[in-house]
Amino acid sequence: MSNSFSIKVYGAEQKCASCVHLPSAKETAEWLEAAISRKFPSLVFNVLYIDMENTENEIDQAFSERIVEEDLFYPVVVIDGEVVAEGNPNLKTIYGIIEQNGYGAVS
Repeated sequence: MSNSFSIKVYGAEQKCASCVHLPSAKETAEWLEAAISRKFPSLVFNVLYIDMENTENEIDQAFSERIVEEDLFYPVVVIDGEVVAEGNPNLKTIYGIIEQNGYGAVS
């Protein structure tokens, strides 16, 4: 069982057409970090915001291209390479995935 992990939140400065009234991807990343810290206070993790238009490595570039090609709603939340949410993420779902993957104890 691992005690640390990363969550990637892919998005862009400009929101997708269906997401106009939702928080930005960067705001979503900050919100997720705060919510997960409250739910799992002893969990070691980080939330990375990835700007799809300005990626820093080939993996993030390829994933950003996939988001565009598959018309996914961003922000797209990824844990362990798996898309766990797109558009407006559901905290209960994300908490469940964190617990299923064995990241920390259930509080």
